[in-house]
Amino acid sequence: MTTKPEKPYLTLATKVTIVRILGTPIFILLMVYYMNSLKQGLDMGSLRAAAFSIFLLVALTDGLDGYLARRRHEVTELGRILDPLADKFFMLSAVILFTRPSLPALQPQFPVWFMLLLISRDMIVVGGSALLRYYQGSVQVSPRWSGKLAVCLQMICVGCAVGHLFEALFGWLVAFAGTFTVISGIQCVFDGVRQVAQPGAIPRANSKAS
Repeated sequence: MTTKPEKPYLTLATKVTIVRILGTPIFILLMVYYMNSLKQGLDMGSLRAAAFSIFLLVALTDGLDGYLARRRHEVTELGRILDPLADKFFMLSAVILFTRPSLPALQPQFPVWFMLLLISRDMIVVGGSALLRYYQGSVQVSPRWSGKLAVCLQMICVGCAVGHLFEALFGWLVAFAGTFTVISGIQCVFDGVRQVAQPGAIPRANSKAS
């Protein structure tokens, strides 16, 4: 008698990730309405405060899904895919909304080069991963300290922009975040080249790529 395979189910970690993903369109909607209020000469701060609450939800649960997956031994391929996507969707959405010259009255704002840097870095990483998967059948991931620090600084910058915090230091924070974003991108390229030259040289890690 053959045993029927278990039906796929959503783990608790994946549910947390999905909540973070659903927070992105709500955040965008709140910020769009807030920006429209600025265009009309109003300043509906409650909308921005609500958007900041969504940011806090996303920031505080970032890493919780990975911890739950490892703690409960429920690491899944779906979780590995959705976890970094949740971060990237939210981060890029926030940076695009707060980039000049979207709305002069919205302060503080990211410089255009920062938005282009984040998009370019992610396109290089995604494109390189696709090429490696096509030619070698798999992608070996080794998280770097620079990538983790870059994501942390990016999240701090987004929090300062959404919450209108530390405006005097905002330019410096963006510069630091941009610097480590470049460093992490260069390291990702070197890792990809190394994997092509020496397949299996980079150990695969269970944690998400940065």
